[in-house]
Amino acid sequence: MSNVSIDTQAAPKFNAEAFAMNIARAMESSGQALAAYLKPRQTGEVRDKPPNEFGEVIKTFSVIAEYWLSDKERASGLQMRLGKDYLDLWGTAVRRMAGEADVKPPIEPAPRDKRFQDPQWKSNQFFDFILQLYLLTSKWAQELVRDAEGIDPHTRKKAEFYVQQISNALAPSNFVLTNPEVLRTTVESNGDNLVRGMKMLAEDIEAGHGTLRIRQSDSTNLEVGVNMATTPGKVIYQNELMQLIQYSPATENVLRTPLLIVPPWINKFYILDLRPEKSYIKWCVDQGITVFVISWVNPDKELGKKTWADYMTEGPLTAMDVIEKVTGEMKVHTAGYCVGGTLLASTLAYLAEKRRQRVTSATFFAAQVDFTQAGDLLVFVDEDQISALERDMQESGVLEGSKMAMAFNMLRSNDLIWSYVVNNYLKGQPPSSFDLLHWNSDATRMPASNHSYYLRNCYLENRLSAGTMVLDNTLLDLSKVKVPVYNLAAREDHIAPAESVLYGSQFFGGPVKYVLSGSGHIAGVVNPPGAKKYQYWTNDNIKDVKLADWLKNAEEHKGSWWPDWREWLENLDAEKVAARTVGSPEMTPLEDAPGSYVRVRA
Repeated sequence: MSNVSIDTQAAPKFNAEAFAMNIARAMESSGQALAAYLKPRQTGEVRDKPPNEFGEVIKTFSVIAEYWLSDKERASGLQMRLGKDYLDLWGTAVRRMAGEADVKPPIEPAPRDKRFQDPQWKSNQFFDFILQLYLLTSKWAQELVRDAEGIDPHTRKKAEFYVQQISNALAPSNFVLTNPEVLRTTVESNGDNLVRGMKMLAEDIEAGHGTLRIRQSDSTNLEVGVNMATTPGKVIYQNELMQLIQYSPATENVLRTPLLIVPPWINKFYILDLRPEKSYIKWCVDQGITVFVISWVNPDKELGKKTWADYMTEGPLTAMDVIEKVTGEMKVHTAGYCVGGTLLASTLAYLAEKRRQRVTSATFFAAQVDFTQAGDLLVFVDEDQISALERDMQESGVLEGSKMAMAFNMLRSNDLIWSYVVNNYLKGQPPSSFDLLHWNSDATRMPASNHSYYLRNCYLENRLSAGTMVLDNTLLDLSKVKVPVYNLAAREDHIAPAESVLYGSQFFGGPVKYVLSGSGHIAGVVNPPGAKKYQYWTNDNIKDVKLADWLKNAEEHKGSWWPDWREWLENLDAEKVAARTVGSPEMTPLEDAPGSYVRVRA
């Protein structure tokens, strides 16, 4: 085969002796990685058992295989389809080797697929052949699932997800000998990249106590309270589940009604207080808002029995009582992010049922109250999977944050897993310092009782929107929630899909302003005006409308949605008072923000 050599022109001269030495060093580091993996298992710190997901994969693929193999003609057609694609590929390869120009490939990667951007994926016949072989096989596997008839929607969704994960893992870009960029780097550096990569691999397995913890960011210059979460404030209250932070004012006057933020406990609150230039909390303070935020504890086994009701009573309800003592205000603006928004919505329904008027408005950031269209996370939700997870959590009392983090990473595995495997361990390039990805890896545990309630009542049985959720012996009805709602969705959100958030808007009993931001679950929310990025859309019509139709008549606005929300907030209650000092004689500050709970690592 001609023209298959790696282009090393202008590259440093290859040194066989240095290369051999580096390969030996890389193998030594790989041995250290193996030792780091085995040590916790030898000491009993880690007990290996087949993951629950493995059984689900086998069970799901068995259903698909049964459909195709139960009919000889169907199975034969399946083989012929793949065989024809391979013959077409071979014919194309032969024509290229014969020197024929402008041969159109049988299949090409998506234009935005970052894995295959190196020019040699097209110019080099060997890599071009490997790439097309991979793409054709992946396409065939996806069609197996798509074309299988009589498969229930949930099983089909799981099969599609598993096929995608396997395809992503087996991509030729993930291996040294089939990735032209990695191979070129290996030749040019005489294998020094593999030495660095295997050293990082050993370090990451050791950091994960026997489990690979892929580093997504260089944390050297990233520390909570030093480089992130630096907005001035104090912890004014704490209990077993949360610390309540009040932030110091930055203006002479503030809106009379304070703001309480309820973040998710799946991750830490400082996603809303990263570096100062992108901190939503700091921006709110600078806009003359008295801001309080809940910082959830990173729970251990002793808190494993804490329930959803406990999170409500010891979280937002207690916070409202504390805010009243500090500010004298009986009512607050509220904001809830992701699962924190789902908790906030159930809290509002609880307050409405009890006829307690504690809230002036509610803002939801990428939060769901209806889960019929809850996106790719539904792959992990059915009776068998939840029961298996509950058995695991019963033993430890919590769900380890690493498991939830991996589930989220798998939704975008090429970006959040395999790109780092290639860059870190094959190219030997440590990741750069990035506050958002540092936060993403700062996972938290979840109490077993609370997480089980959430999965069953929201994802599995969808009780909140149906009006059948019971919380603290109280039946919840979202239609009784009459406070104005600002409901923010993100257009590319895989966790709280925009369609799901739009559909959920109709269940509230008061006025709802649905706003769609550009980007995804994080960047769509954390989008400061100064960045001048993305856009957002508004349209007052939210009744019985699909997202595509809603967008047709929506007005697009350039930049951040934050100023729009601030205007909406002031239109509800424009009265201002003198800026408040932090705490009160009754609620003396306990420590500086961001507090101690947020510093506990899983």
